[in-house]
Amino acid sequence: MIFDILDTLGTIAFAISGTLSAIKKKFDIFGIFVISLVTAIGGGTLRDILIGNVPVTWLTQNYTFTIILFSTVFAMIFRKRLYILRTSLFLFDTIGIGVFTLIGLEKGLMMDLSPIICVLLGTITACFGGVLRDILCNEIPVLFQKEIYATTCIFGGIVFFILKYFQVNDDILYVVTAGSIVFLRIFAVQKKWSFPTLDM
Repeated sequence: MIFDILDTLGTIAFAISGTLSAIKKKFDIFGIFVISLVTAIGGGTLRDILIGNVPVTWLTQNYTFTIILFSTVFAMIFRKRLYILRTSLFLFDTIGIGVFTLIGLEKGLMMDLSPIICVLLGTITACFGGVLRDILCNEIPVLFQKEIYATTCIFGGIVFFILKYFQVNDDILYVVTAGSIVFLRIFAVQKKWSFPTLDM
């Protein structure tokens, strides 16, 4: 039950994140929906293709489109109120990566993959939709900039397997894993943590 709730929450968060990004770039309504859709399903699609889970998840779950559609319409209607919260786009994106990392980890375990590969799948699931969103919005993806992003997903994956080792209840495991990613990213941005860059 908690896993399904988190899956829905992640889809909503990424759909709203994509919608706000598209509105910021002054896309038309069709373009807004496309960006919202790509942001919400991009990472999961790549993950499913990599592990041979075809047809990919969203093709067999009609409610995914319904969730994305309603989330997009909601964000468009309340866009001004959402933009009043200057950090709303960041928060929705952060919630999305926290939840989708968890989903990728579980998908890897279902395929009996090693913990390292599961963490990789979790990171791909969380980050690739945002990469596609940024590319289509003509932005340098956050993943490739100084800001701590994918590292938080890897950290969450480590937390997940530590808790799994100690046989923590699944509901607690899910909440703590997703929460640790959200907390670390918010904390890292507040503290302005970043990796060094190189100059030519």
